[in-house]
Amino acid sequence: MNRQHDSAGPRIEVTGLTKRFGAVTAVEDLSFQVEPGVVTGFLGPNGAGKSTTMRMILGLVAPTAGTATIGGRRYVELEHPSATVGAALDATALHPRHTARDHLRIYCTMGGHPASRVDRLIEELGLTQLADRRTRTFSTGQRQRLTLATALLGDPRVLLLDEPSNGLDPEGIAWLRHFLRGLAAEGRTVLVSSHVLSEVQQIIDDVVMISRGRLVAAGPLAEMERFTPRSVLVRSPDAVALRDALIRDASGGQVRVEAAQDGWLRVYGLTDSAVADVAAAGGLRVHGLVVEEASLEQLFFRLTGDGGRAPAPDGSAAPYPTEEGIQR
Repeated sequence: MNRQHDSAGPRIEVTGLTKRFGAVTAVEDLSFQVEPGVVTGFLGPNGAGKSTTMRMILGLVAPTAGTATIGGRRYVELEHPSATVGAALDATALHPRHTARDHLRIYCTMGGHPASRVDRLIEELGLTQLADRRTRTFSTGQRQRLTLATALLGDPRVLLLDEPSNGLDPEGIAWLRHFLRGLAAEGRTVLVSSHVLSEVQQIIDDVVMISRGRLVAAGPLAEMERFTPRSVLVRSPDAVALRDALIRDASGGQVRVEAAQDGWLRVYGLTDSAVADVAAAGGLRVHGLVVEEASLEQLFFRLTGDGGRAPAPDGSAAPYPTEEGIQR
């Protein structure tokens, strides 16, 4: 954005937030803070309550209980809301016959923002070649960029972005990472929701993780990652015997072995070379050995007890079913 603000953006504070739709509780007693100067990931699976929470922050949905404030005020109490908070909640909400430039001009006028913001954002968000094309021809990633440009028309100090990486290719995700980190470096408050944890791990600084409408974890990403130690995945047709050997030969160390799919084991507390050495010493067959880096997915599964939906070590989408008899 190439603009340095004089002070940090306002903090978002969510306190005891609850929303019920009839008998369904979408968000329950949710409390967290979003600090300025960092990119905060608002993470959880589809249906976790992320969109409902963001809409409550923006005053679009009335909470059943609790409060959500921006700089100590509810959204409806802000003097110039669109110049304080920029929100991108739905990349499909574009008139199909409008060009990108038309769309931005309309929203610029509605928000009472300087007309110069339109051309500036077209350039900064890489929309120059798309500016005079009708939005019905846009790809999902192009719609995401235009929706983000719309949110930035008022040069807001706070950004709320719902699934902004959806539809972006790897180059687009790299661009988004650089862009959002630039906004945070200017002191802005940036909240980004996503259900694809692997895509945002390189974008965010802080984490707010929810499941079934309730808080699971919150804090700096670096601190979250320490709850997810690196592991080794080993595949063996002698899985039970290898499990026993790994635990028996751990020399008093903290070794834990969990079952994974198709004879794979996840081993905590040993290096890959140590696992291979134990297997060799016992004459046990090894058909695969993979060092697994810590990830937000692993953290989520560990904290929620949902032990079965991480990607398989061969890259397939199959789950890891837990086997009671293999875990010790």
